[in-house]
Amino acid sequence: MKKFLAALLALALLLGTTACDSAESTSGESAGEESASEAATASGTEEEPTTLVYGSGDYTRINPAMDEHGEINLLLFNGLTGHDGDNAVVPALAKSWDFDEETCTYTFHLEEDVRWHDGEPFTAEDVQFTIEAIMDPENGSENAPNFEDVEEITVIDDHTISFRLSAPNVAFLDYMTMAILPKHLLEGEDMQTADFFRSPIGTGPYKLASWDEGQAITLEKNADYFRGEPNIDTIVFKIVPDDNAKALQLRAGELDLALLTPKDAATFADEEGFTCYDMETADYRGILFNFQNEYWQENRDLIPAVCYAIDREAIIDAVLLGQGMAAYGPLQRNIYNYEDVEHYDYDPEKARAVLEAAGCVRGEDGFYTRNGEAVGFVISVGAGDQVRIDMAQIVAQQLCEIGMDVTVNIPAQVDWSGQMAYLIGWGSPFDADDHTYKVFGTDKGANYSGYSNADVDRYLTEARESDDPAVRAEAYANFQKALAADPAFAFICYIDANYVADASITGIDADTVMGHHGVGIFWNVAEWTID
Repeated sequence: MKKFLAALLALALLLGTTACDSAESTSGESAGEESASEAATASGTEEEPTTLVYGSGDYTRINPAMDEHGEINLLLFNGLTGHDGDNAVVPALAKSWDFDEETCTYTFHLEEDVRWHDGEPFTAEDVQFTIEAIMDPENGSENAPNFEDVEEITVIDDHTISFRLSAPNVAFLDYMTMAILPKHLLEGEDMQTADFFRSPIGTGPYKLASWDEGQAITLEKNADYFRGEPNIDTIVFKIVPDDNAKALQLRAGELDLALLTPKDAATFADEEGFTCYDMETADYRGILFNFQNEYWQENRDLIPAVCYAIDREAIIDAVLLGQGMAAYGPLQRNIYNYEDVEHYDYDPEKARAVLEAAGCVRGEDGFYTRNGEAVGFVISVGAGDQVRIDMAQIVAQQLCEIGMDVTVNIPAQVDWSGQMAYLIGWGSPFDADDHTYKVFGTDKGANYSGYSNADVDRYLTEARESDDPAVRAEAYANFQKALAADPAFAFICYIDANYVADASITGIDADTVMGHHGVGIFWNVAEWTID
């Protein structure tokens, strides 16, 4: 049982914060002690406020228009559409929509009684402003490729807006889950650096109460939420960048919910007071090769050797405790997956054969050289992600065993243009266009490797510009064949999302397939309760 003091701190935090007041912040100590699972009661009170503390990565800004990732976005913002527990598109800020096949135009009919967290009315002008900001190349949004086919946006009235596309795009309704931003607060502001993104105002079920940099982001429920008032009063995103620390703080009662490593999650399996959610994802891991780096410009033909040298099953067993699936491509959890491509199954002899066929010579020390230069590279991994770090270290060892001199680097900040390789993660449970077109397409917003392949570009375009499932299936099959023949990544595995929660929390949908970074668990957060 947690200390009674913690309940008083939680209550004080709730009553003492005001919406969008980033100057008032919660200390890391108090954020850690507040817990939704507390059963403290005070005489003379009808019902104690409920607080859920989530173990979160750090945020430097909350900017869903420019940045794709961020679990917190689902709590603060809405799109015109949303996703349900089956990852199907459902109404959100738009209560309905029509599609005119002749003009390739979507018309959205918006909810009429929605207000921003500051009380201003939400209108179609906000929608137009947000999508045009993302499309503007001056803003440098990694989401811009999602809206490349938008040719015209028309505000018909305050609650009706239309988008005319250059070609059919079945993924468009998925992309309209994009968080809509308030025009009245961002018009004329820099979409990368505006103060708004440190004190965001949305239409979502929760609104910002305080932000203590590097410690916690505290949200309070939006009592005027257009879909009904959420059940949980306060949600604290406590900043815990280190994976190992999350497990310790969860057990100590400082967290109520966290995404853990498989090894840490396994320790809670039979522990009273906790519920484990081992959730399937479309999230894969692989080695991204930086084709902007001179090394890969000269040694691109050695990449198949890297792919053959990876013992994926050994990594799944050692790092994921068997909770995962060997990866050979980006669509294995999608209806358009095509299996009949090169899987690069573990074959160290074939890896060495690729190196030797390319003119590499193995020295007495067991390592290959090419034209007098060592054959090998450095894999960079983001600090704090223990699963990726473990994977990278095992991959490096496996590559050393076949004669490539490979090491691991854990920089404090990722240098996309300067590094040689990176332990990347991508994957989407939604339409096949998501996390393919913008990740592998030449010069697209999320193509951090600088990868370019004319065939890949052509097939991805064919797939996104057709609403015929047969045409799309053929195009995606050809895309996967082209990608396997000229790999952008050395795919490793798909991972599960191992969430552990205080058993008092109910409403979490254990069957939803999670997205990249395990994002998606908060899709129905307004319905969660704490017993």
